Parts: sequence; C-alpha cells; structure tokens
Amino acid sequence: MKKFIILSVFLITTVTLGGCAELRREPDSIAVDLVNQSLDTVQRFKGMPDLKLFAQYMTGAKGVVVLPTVIKAGLIVGGEGGKGVLLARRDDGSWSPPAFYHLAAASFGLQAGLQDTEIILVLRSDKAVDAVIKHQGKLGADAGVTVGLIGMGAEISTTTNIGVDVLAFSNSKIGLFGGAALEGAVLARRNDLNDAYYSAGTTPREILYGRRFDNPQSNALRAALGAN
Repeated sequence: MKKFIILSVFLITTVTLGGCAELRREPDSIAVDLVNQSLDTVQRFKGMPDLKLFAQYMTGAKGVVVLPTVIKAGLIVGGEGGKGVLLARRDDGSWSPPAFYHLAAASFGLQAGLQDTEIILVLRSDKAVDAVIKHQGKLGADAGVTVGLIGMGAEISTTTNIGVDVLAFSNSKIGLFGGAALEGAVLARRNDLNDAYYSAGTTPREILYGRRFDNPQSNALRAALGAN
C-alpha cells in the first residue's frame, strides 16, 4: 500500500506539472506535437505482435481516435485522461484531417496505482463516429454503442468483439494499475486546438467531412492510417 501511495502521489505531481507546462505553450505547438505523437503511436501499434489485429480491423474502420498518452492514477478514487485526435474515413476511402479531443474519466472502487497508456479507438460504425461528434458523451451504453478492448492487461467490456461498434487497442508504456476498470469515459472537443490548427470557429464535423479545412502537417498520420 505504501508503494501505491508513493506511485499515486508521483503521478498526480507529474500530471499537475504537465498541465502547468501546457498552459505556458501555444495551442498550435500543442496541436502539432499531438499529431506527431499520434503518428508514432499508429506506427508502433502496426508493428507490435501483441496488437496484430489492429491493422486488420483498421481496414473497414469508419473512424479512429488516437490517444498517444493516457494517464491513469488512483487511490480508491481514480482518474484517467489524455489528449487525442479523431479522424474519419471519407466516401472515397481517404482519411480526413484530424479533429482534436480530450478523454476524461473517473472511477471509484478498490484501486491503486498509476499507468501511462497509449490507446487507439477503432470506430467500426457510423453510429460510433456520430457518438463522438454529436454527443461528446460516454462511449458505451449511454451513447448507444458497444465497446470492446484489446491489448496487454486490457479490460474486456463485452463477451465478444464480434459486432462491437468500438474496439480499443491499448499499450501500457509505463507503470501499473490494479483495480476497477475504466468507466464513464467521455471524449470532449478541444476547440482551442482545432482553432489553432485550422482557423477560428472550425467544428469537428467541418474538419472531418467539409473538405474546407486542411493542414499538410497531418499528411503523414493520414498516410500511416491508410497504409493497411
């Protein structure tokens, strides 16, 4: 228990300092770094034997959410959060530019520890993409979509991955976490990053489907997703 307390305090301190550092950075710099980190995550997942199903499921995906760093910490009360990008597959098969989002979740129960995990959500239906764009709400029953998880140490929220709307592939980069599974996760728009990366007033739907907004700095990420 003492070790868990030390780990939790360390991560809380790290997250707090990280948040302060972000406040000192310009949104456009944060957005560019996030796209580059997302590219690294996609390339890493495609090359990991334990996640060999990732490329297979990407072939028919309607959308994808890439979260390069998701920090999970808790001691009885737990929290999880991280920035990411949402891309949608267009009618011609190409991938859209990225829209920026933030994942946040809280849980309560017998849990302790810390973890830094990279996660990719493969959105397998139009309903799943719409759940993110329209509702900014929970992925799961509240949004009318089913979710399954794949990865070392991942919690399986469905009895089978056949027919689920969202598949979450995860890779733990550092740390350990014991206890309750993630519940109540929400994906909220990062309007500040969307505005900085494109122009003021852009919406995720316009970015994903409108073809009015683009940023060539995301071309490598889009190409990596399309090379399946």
